[in-house]
This record gives sequence, C-alpha cells and structure tokens, in this order.
Amino acid sequence: MAFHPIVDLARGIVWGYEALVRGTKGESAGAILSQVDEERQYKFDQACRVKAIELAGRLFPATEDTKLSINFMPNAVYEPAACIRTSLETARRVGFDMKRIMFEFTENERMTDTKHVARIIAEYRRLGFITAIDDFGAGHAGLNLLANFQTDLIKIDMELIRGIADSAARQAIVAGILVMARALDITIIAEGIETEAELSSLRSAGVNLFQGFLFARPAVESLPTVSLNA
Repeated sequence: MAFHPIVDLARGIVWGYEALVRGTKGESAGAILSQVDEERQYKFDQACRVKAIELAGRLFPATEDTKLSINFMPNAVYEPAACIRTSLETARRVGFDMKRIMFEFTENERMTDTKHVARIIAEYRRLGFITAIDDFGAGHAGLNLLANFQTDLIKIDMELIRGIADSAARQAIVAGILVMARALDITIIAEGIETEAELSSLRSAGVNLFQGFLFARPAVESLPTVSLNA
C-alpha cells in the first residue's frame, strides 16, 4: 500500500492519509485492480483493508487523530456486519482506533442495489467509522447516489478541479456542490490538486480539506513529506 495525504489547510495539519493499492513490484493501482475478477473481489477487498490498517498501526502517530482512508468495493460486501469483522479485528490487534478509519467508495458501473449500499453505510456509521463518496461528479458517483444516501464526506473528482481557476462553469458546479454539502451536513474534500491556482480558487470557495500532488506524492509503505506552505 502507498499513502497519500489529505491536508486540512484551515488547521495547518495532515488530516489523514488515503491507502492506495500497489503491486509488490511497484505496479499501479489500475494494473492490480484489472487482475481482480468478480470471484476474487471479496478476498482482495479484505486483504487490502487488513494491509492498510496494519501499516497505519505501525506508521501513523499514535498520539494524533490522523485518519486512515480505505477504498472499498460495495459489490464485494455481501453482508455489512459480517464483512466488517476482519477490519474490526485487525484494528483491535494493532491498536488502531476504528474511529480514525474512513471507508470511501465509488462505482465504475451503475449500482442496481442502492439499498444494499445504504445498509453498508448505515452499519459502518453505527460502528463509528467515517464514510465518504469518492470521485463525486464522475461517472455514476453523482447526484443519484447523494439522493439515496448521505455519507460524512464527499471527495470532488479531480476532473471538476482541473482548470477550475479559469473555468466559470467548473466554479459554478463546485459552488453548487458546496451548497448541497452544507445543507446535508457533509464535509468536502477536493482531490487532485496540482496547482496553486486550483488551490486558491477552491479555498476562496470555502474548501478546507485537500488532496493532490501539490502537497505530496504517494509513498509506498511510508508516510511522505507533506508541504503545507501552499
């Protein structure tokens, strides 16, 4: 797993790290995920969770509230309470507070069973986990998802961020997302920040949580040096 920081510029801290799957020979997430067929989804999903939590227990400062963000596949969760047991057991074993764990999901294909996803989110929140929609505004991760269930956070997709400083349309869309998020008591993370201009535009709009190469690149099985001077 590689770790990529999420920063809170209002507080000047690293808010958390997203765990990103990597191959043992440095292969990208896409290269690894392309090898995971439907039959192996559940075991792969569980293995990624365990690895991420074990590494966080070893690498994250124990005295801080730094969050661990884990991506998961809704279709790999056949029964929420049963499928979360391994994550709970791993967190207890390594002494990592489960309230520091955020599960974020996205769907590359349209979900036909939104009630199932709603049950997953409800169960995870009941147990004290943080929940998030990843890549909001891309593909099927959009308004229909938000209408059916509300997570604690949503991560605005980088395609909406790219070039926002010079795009009135992107600025208007992001402003609309922020209005909806405030009305639903949802926190926003802007991901894929690469330039000072993008950051400045989003800070002016009222975003405080950011993720992107402007602050750091992912580091494999270590925590990268983070630039908070932006």
